[in-house]
Amino acid sequence: MKISVVVPVHNETDNVASLIAEIDRALSAQEAYEMIFVDDGSTDDTLAKLKQAMAVYPQLRVLQHARSCGQSRAVHSGVSAAHYPWIATLDGDGQNDPADIPDLVAAFEAANDPALWMLAGFRHQRNDTGWRRFSSKFANGIRQAILHDATPDTGCGLKLFRRDKFLALPYFDHIHRFLPALVQMAGGKVISVKVGHRARHFGQSKYGTLDRLMVGIVDILGVVWLKKRHSLPQISEINRD
Repeated sequence: MKISVVVPVHNETDNVASLIAEIDRALSAQEAYEMIFVDDGSTDDTLAKLKQAMAVYPQLRVLQHARSCGQSRAVHSGVSAAHYPWIATLDGDGQNDPADIPDLVAAFEAANDPALWMLAGFRHQRNDTGWRRFSSKFANGIRQAILHDATPDTGCGLKLFRRDKFLALPYFDHIHRFLPALVQMAGGKVISVKVGHRARHFGQSKYGTLDRLMVGIVDILGVVWLKKRHSLPQISEINRD
């Protein structure tokens, strides 16, 4: 499989070098791969570290947002610039393990289903504070009850999906938390695959859990609106007699 790994980063100067090395090791057996790090308006030395790494890793590409536009926009920028048909995404804080990407690839190959457009990571053992675990479980429960996307952990940054199908989805900020529901709305299948989750060693989360919960409620209503106004016609071309 040819894979573009897209990683949004914002003020992750202490995490990017080791993460790049891990991705390179994890994907060495793939047919082809590239790493696209999107610096989302960092104010620390993240961009400088990425430039240094470019001299070592020819597969590394770096995009820069002049100002911070948020995680979803950074992911969208990376996917838009990607060269390969399959996209793997990772959070830039190092809590997702790049070694899990080949497991998602193996799950796709085992399914042997062309309608499978997305494989979503499921952090079955979270290395986070009790409050973050609770808020994530609460948000996932509300989302599943309303959207019925049958995905236990849409907040996991580790995903594998088709580039063309992603770019065909309607874009909005925070779309990355609702990708399974939107992919299903568009006619694709999604499966969840258990992946690891590691403690953050450097820095801190750039997003408050209460902020995400409040914004998430508004976003869920928006996705419900999209689903109600979306249709999937069965199209057949009429041949000439």
